[in-house]
Amino acid sequence: MKSILVTGAGGYIGCVMVEHLLQMGHRVVGVDRYYFGKNVFGPAILNNRRFTLLDKDVRELVPANMRGMDAVIDLAGLSNDPACDLNPDLTYSINLKGGINVAECAKKANVPRYLYSSSCSVYGLGAGAQLTEAAETNPQSHYAKVKMHVEKRLCELSDDDFGVTVLRNATVYGLSKRMRFDLVINLMTLNAWKDRQIFVHGVGKQWRPLVHVRDVVQAFQLAIDAPRDRVAGHTFNVGSNEQNYQVVQIAKIIKELLPTVEIVRVPGDPDKRSYNVNFDKVKTVLGFQAKCGVRDGAKEIIEALNDRVVDPDDPRTRTTEHYKFLLRVEDTMVELARNGHIL
Repeated sequence: MKSILVTGAGGYIGCVMVEHLLQMGHRVVGVDRYYFGKNVFGPAILNNRRFTLLDKDVRELVPANMRGMDAVIDLAGLSNDPACDLNPDLTYSINLKGGINVAECAKKANVPRYLYSSSCSVYGLGAGAQLTEAAETNPQSHYAKVKMHVEKRLCELSDDDFGVTVLRNATVYGLSKRMRFDLVINLMTLNAWKDRQIFVHGVGKQWRPLVHVRDVVQAFQLAIDAPRDRVAGHTFNVGSNEQNYQVVQIAKIIKELLPTVEIVRVPGDPDKRSYNVNFDKVKTVLGFQAKCGVRDGAKEIIEALNDRVVDPDDPRTRTTEHYKFLLRVEDTMVELARNGHIL
């Protein structure tokens, strides 16, 4: 049994991570501001004696919050390109300053293992196919650029006593209790189920590496369990070679599950991101093998929608729209509040 602190615990990956770690018998401290609600966990987790919920901003964490931890997993931050583009200053404050603060606190608290959730989007407009961890990065968005900045700072902090592992996740998909319908497979599946249409921008030739959310959690678990000298100071692309797809190919897979759906081509191609990634290292070093495929992920989402397990109209499933709502609430409070109250 290990003691593990997870930032971004209430997020799309985080709530799946917390549940898995508790099932494995670990003690877990779940750090988040819980902007999407604390009910992502449910009574079984909230009442688990091995789980501690810490409602705190990553920018405000201090070393004392991490004393006695065997590992820290940093999943926190504004979670996609459109959300980060809403307010670049806020993105740099939360994702960059917050990300660096988490790592520096962990090092000061003598945490031996630190796992950072980065993204294959750092490759941006990738030159060539099968990009390895040694390939040149070319981030195109605020989100990806900040990921790269944090990675560089973590490289400076890593040493014999503070083992840093960077995991660059492919584009994630699949069911989560903090569901997101702003990820390519999840969104296409929702549109196909709800509107009988799948929208593909331009010709849809952009490459996307894909990975199921439960497989992301599996990769982090393998990194925690691996001998320290095999992972400390290393970067791993997280995904599988078989799940490099062009966007139009993803649309066709979903159409196979819902044959009456129409694939609609949207003129123009504003999306400059295209990267085909190699995942040999995570397989060879960690023994990672993806257990879920695109069809599996789309099918489970369709079933969840049919069974009303997921609410297709919940605004919290659209990350950017929810952040816009929170910013409007904040502006209203600033304008109308007196001594912290409106009424």
